[in-house]
Amino acid sequence: MPYRTINDLPESVRDNVPEHAQEIYLAAFNSAWEQYDQPSERRGDDTREETAHQVAWAAVKRKYQKDEKSGKWRPRTDD
Repeated sequence: MPYRTINDLPESVRDNVPEHAQEIYLAAFNSAWEQYDQPSERRGDDTREETAHQVAWAAVKRKYQKDEKSGKWRPRTDD
């Protein structure tokens, strides 16, 4: 179930990360959805959707980090 727009993303994404991070999530999820369509391409018993969400969050975390005090996501400065 690829997402067409950031408005289609899960609330857990839309309500927590900045718009640019949502765009990263969308692109990474859709790419992983296509890439990991066969069970043999995934780890363990993860579903296609679980794998795509894991890849998408990993992509967001490469560019953003969650501030421990405020709980808000902000761009990484260690790039």
